[in-house]
Amino acid sequence: MKKVVLGFLMGISAGTVSAQDTGFPAYRFSLEECLNYAFGNNYNIQTLQLTEEGKEDTYRQSKRERLPSLNASLSENLNHSRGNDLSYSGNYGLNANMVLYQGGNIARTIEQNQLRMEQSSYQTAQYENTLTIQILQTFLTVLGNEELLKYQEVVVQASEEQLKQGKEQFQFGKILESDYLLLEAQYANDQNNILNTRISRDNSLLTLKSLLSMPAVTELQIIYPDTASIQAMSILPSMDKVMERAFQTLPDLKISQYNRDIAQTSLQMSKAGYLPTLSLHGSIGAGHTDFGHFGSQLSRLNEQIGLSLSIPVYDNSRTRSKVTQSRIALQQAELDKKQSELDIQQTVVTEYRNVVFAYNKFQTTNIRQNAYLKTFDVYRAQFHVGAITAVDLLQQQNNYISALNDYIQSKYEFILKRKILDVYMGVQITM
Repeated sequence: MKKVVLGFLMGISAGTVSAQDTGFPAYRFSLEECLNYAFGNNYNIQTLQLTEEGKEDTYRQSKRERLPSLNASLSENLNHSRGNDLSYSGNYGLNANMVLYQGGNIARTIEQNQLRMEQSSYQTAQYENTLTIQILQTFLTVLGNEELLKYQEVVVQASEEQLKQGKEQFQFGKILESDYLLLEAQYANDQNNILNTRISRDNSLLTLKSLLSMPAVTELQIIYPDTASIQAMSILPSMDKVMERAFQTLPDLKISQYNRDIAQTSLQMSKAGYLPTLSLHGSIGAGHTDFGHFGSQLSRLNEQIGLSLSIPVYDNSRTRSKVTQSRIALQQAELDKKQSELDIQQTVVTEYRNVVFAYNKFQTTNIRQNAYLKTFDVYRAQFHVGAITAVDLLQQQNNYISALNDYIQSKYEFILKRKILDVYMGVQITM
């Protein structure tokens, strides 16, 4: 899901519409365009990418530690003592040092930094999965509110017609004033429901902008996807297949494996404290004691090359303690890896069952809301001819509204659960 800047730019050019007097562009985004925009602009992802660059630089620097270090020195001195004239002296030199053997620490440091560099890319991918699920949830919440608004507007129109009919019936003495007041209260409540749904939709859009790292004042509209393929979403692979794909693609397991490998190299590096260090050093230099015959003095070079061996004898048991702590850290990393495997198994099984449950609930609520809609239509017709009271009508209307809310909620809950399962399987998220 990363490295999609090119696709992001193409998607943004297609999804951008002109803004009016806001100073900010306006966007119409599909779910895919939201994801592409987020991967290119989300501040947390950018921070993780900078962390990747930093660890890559650390890895490159650790490889340079194999090379010798070189230092140049230069000094000029003015000397004076009682009874002697002023004199000048100077020294110039080059010094080189190179570690030949350090218990294998240089090679293991390179290996460890490489592991950390590779792990950082999986940490970015892990956050991208989290961000994808957050965007999915927010995007589908907006869709659910949009769909609910359409139904609520129809209900308000029905309430308005019922209120007009009730007013006529009340004026002709066909219903009591209390029935008319109930119709009036229902109409006001239906209008309030629309207001609450709009506020909920706008708050979800604000949350979506935050996930995209988009200014709150930016105009963002979402493109309503084709949810007619919801039946195709109900076709699930087997549990074993989902589990296999999750273990292959989820970055969480990769991260725990890298933690275990890093802890292993740390233990080996700690044990290197028991071993000697062998270094090669060399220098070349020249100097002068005055400025007379300056050139001939500098031509007399002092050259030196040698080996130094440092053997640890006793360091107050610091190395021993470090080895013990590293061994404990390795054991902890191995336990964390096993726990990660268990957590993923638990999560995949739970999410798989949630998809099945959500689909069954969606089917049930769909049947229920259709039944209550037809019943509500029948009661509206009966109320129109004065066959039932307002109380009977409003009871059926509230039953329908409740069934409708359950249907819309279950519909988008199923889509969300199904898409989350795709995230765990490493499937590209489309809608």
